[in-house]
Amino acid sequence: MTASRPAEPATAQQRRGYWLRTLHQWHWISAAVSLVLLLLFTVTGITLNHAAQIEAEPAVSSITGDLPPSVLRTLQAQAEDDAPLPPSVRRWLEEELDLRVDDRAAEWSEGEAYVSLPRPGGDAWLAIDRESGAVEYELTTRGTIAWLNDLHKGRNTGAVWRWFIDVFAVACLLFALTGLWLLQLHARQRGSTWPLVAAGLAVPALVIVLFMH
Repeated sequence: MTASRPAEPATAQQRRGYWLRTLHQWHWISAAVSLVLLLLFTVTGITLNHAAQIEAEPAVSSITGDLPPSVLRTLQAQAEDDAPLPPSVRRWLEEELDLRVDDRAAEWSEGEAYVSLPRPGGDAWLAIDRESGAVEYELTTRGTIAWLNDLHKGRNTGAVWRWFIDVFAVACLLFALTGLWLLQLHARQRGSTWPLVAAGLAVPALVIVLFMH
């Protein structure tokens, strides 16, 4: 007859139970917060890795117009390099052509004001002739996959999205660390825990060492 293992002190059991409950709570909260974007970033990780095999046919559209004389005069009076378009010009573009350029810096030359308008999954530009007031806008889009890939990279997405990605990364880090801690707490009952964790480290390390040049 084998001797029974002595029971853990009540305080140790209570402490372990407290950490298990706390870690499980933070683990599922961080999983819920990051779930949708984690799926998105996983899929776009695959599409980015095979970007050369995923062909996209760019779609180009254009809009033209003419500034009225009163608005054109404000454009002609602008002389400062890298300044945004005057408010009256931006207002006219939004009201008449449904184009928003906000306060993006423009490139000013003697005969033209040019605004580069890059965006996720495409590109755009706006040119206004400073003599005649002729407006030309061109938009190029490369499809949904290109748009999602640029969201993954934070390319031309603006400061708010980049901050959002940082918050999402913190949620994923919390999810991973609480998972690691839970593994440690359950490791005694699951003998394969640390060999599997070691494999998760060893496999990518071997791929880097053996196959990456």
